[in-house]
Amino acid sequence: MSRKGHQMYAGNIIDPHHHLWDLSTGWYPWLTTDRPKEMVFGDPEPLAHDYLPANYRTHMADVDIVKTVHIQATNNEDDPTAETRWLEALNKEHGMPNGIVASAPLDQPEAEEVLAAQSAYEMVRGIRSIVSWHSNPVFSFNVRDDLMHDSAWRAGYALLDKYSLSFDLMLFPRQLGDALDLANSFPNIQIILNHTGSPADRDPAGMEHWRVGMQALAAAPNVAVKISDLCAYDHDWSLDSYRPIILDTIEWFGISRCMFASDLPVIALHGGASKNYTAFKQIVSDFNPNEQRALFHDNAEKIYRLG
Repeated sequence: MSRKGHQMYAGNIIDPHHHLWDLSTGWYPWLTTDRPKEMVFGDPEPLAHDYLPANYRTHMADVDIVKTVHIQATNNEDDPTAETRWLEALNKEHGMPNGIVASAPLDQPEAEEVLAAQSAYEMVRGIRSIVSWHSNPVFSFNVRDDLMHDSAWRAGYALLDKYSLSFDLMLFPRQLGDALDLANSFPNIQIILNHTGSPADRDPAGMEHWRVGMQALAAAPNVAVKISDLCAYDHDWSLDSYRPIILDTIEWFGISRCMFASDLPVIALHGGASKNYTAFKQIVSDFNPNEQRALFHDNAEKIYRLG
């Protein structure tokens, strides 16, 4: 990787990780009827309002977004493709999102039926099944820490290859070893690690646990990383706190397997899109122009097949 004092990136950007929601649908109890007082990123109450393309574009007014990928924000088991249908309708009206990572109950008997239905939609590129478990229940998104070893879940996961779907993997650092086993066991399935592996434990021991796990996972060639939402785990972040996490991740995984993403609207809680993207641009400003374009645009286009 070249380090010759190049300028900050000023080209087009693809955002491969954001959410939209319409609370009137009833699909988002985590924001309405079952909203917790605190989550890993803080109090979710400020997020508890409709978040639509107009809201997204307002937050991204200073960022040159040309395409986006929507990541599932609901596990609507009654109608798993409902969010997908809604998003495809939004695309026709608003020109976004341009790709969809949908949901599917991988550990349930209907897993293949749902995967077949989701993959039939033109914009669906992958599936996310959140496995994030943490010893602090405020941080956890899942009630169990061994989902990636569950035989029924792995049987559903194996079907992603059949339907040409990638897998968005959201976890905590303690689960990075399980992720490496998953990647090695299913080498034909593209894994896209969310939020830089979610380094939530900021003490030296916690960060070392993250570093060891990330370096090991980087050995699996079928794993890419979204560098996103670091502020969820570092509410009073700075360039100095972001820099080693971002540069080390790129060093371990290589330019071609990393991409910057927003996780809007969550980053609106801690600095917002403009401030975060400016930080990303400053931290990699010494990379050459092709490397910067790969991180902000080309890798997302390639990995999510948005061309």
